[in-house]
Amino acid sequence: MKTGAVRVARNGGPEVLELVELDVAEPGPGEIRVHNRAVGLNFIDVYYRTGQYKEALPHGLGFEGAGEVDAVGPGVDYVKEGDRVAYAFGPIGAYAAVRCIPASSVVRLPRAISFEQAAAVMLKGLTVQYLFRQTYRLQGSETILFHAAAGGVGLIACQWAHALGVKLIGTVGSPEKGRIARANGAWQVIDYKTEDFVARVRELTGGSKVPVVYDGVGKDTWEGSLDCLQPRGLMVSFGSASGPVTGVNLAILAQKGSLFVTRPTLATHVVPRARFEESAQELFGLIERGAIRVKVEHRYRLAQASQAHADLEARRTTGSCILIP
Repeated sequence: MKTGAVRVARNGGPEVLELVELDVAEPGPGEIRVHNRAVGLNFIDVYYRTGQYKEALPHGLGFEGAGEVDAVGPGVDYVKEGDRVAYAFGPIGAYAAVRCIPASSVVRLPRAISFEQAAAVMLKGLTVQYLFRQTYRLQGSETILFHAAAGGVGLIACQWAHALGVKLIGTVGSPEKGRIARANGAWQVIDYKTEDFVARVRELTGGSKVPVVYDGVGKDTWEGSLDCLQPRGLMVSFGSASGPVTGVNLAILAQKGSLFVTRPTLATHVVPRARFEESAQELFGLIERGAIRVKVEHRYRLAQASQAHADLEARRTTGSCILIP
């Protein structure tokens, strides 16, 4: 079987993405073959394209998608041919019409959730699940700081925080993005281009600051975020859209109040499989109840992957973006 797929032959800008035709084998032991109906677009894909995250060249891109199982390999017993499934991790290469992946990396998709919604929400939604329910388990009475609140992960975080009764202060890059974050449940927003977010957090919390900061931006917000934390607060650095945080001086953590820092990833929060299933069901339940609304703001064909990456890096997108094979 042949399939169209996006490949990276050399690291670089969006222009290095190429749509090629590849052979797809029959699924091996423990694998399934999935006909993707929609594929998620995420900033982590940029890191792999540029080489910030290493993968042997040439390679595909993408970790998140949704579609139908069209073949099942030996030893697979929890999904079958014809099942609707979604996935958010596993081997890189989701930017493809058809692919083989480990069956352990998928969950069955409820009928109430479309393929496009699933592709737009799986990686982002499971990221928010582990951030809010595992890395720092929010109880519902906290005031928190979440950077890039109008991004794909940020808008889900705004809605999830609202559903929990948590007051989320979100940083944004424009008044329009601030309006979007508020509409999705943010308690307060800070425009980092015109406001000092550290001073505003102090003001909004009456000087008490916050117990946890969730930061997917990285270098540009690192030091300011530490100044927003209460003594013994937790800095959760889960991404580096502005560049990686380097040269961390541990003594600074002591000076700023015996702070804690973690750099979590999804992969270590979805094992064993029972935890993956539980996390996905919590996410699906919130979507089915309407507590999280999944709105796809931008759609691109696989052949438009370069444009999709350019738009993502230029911060011309809000909310969720997907590729349609």
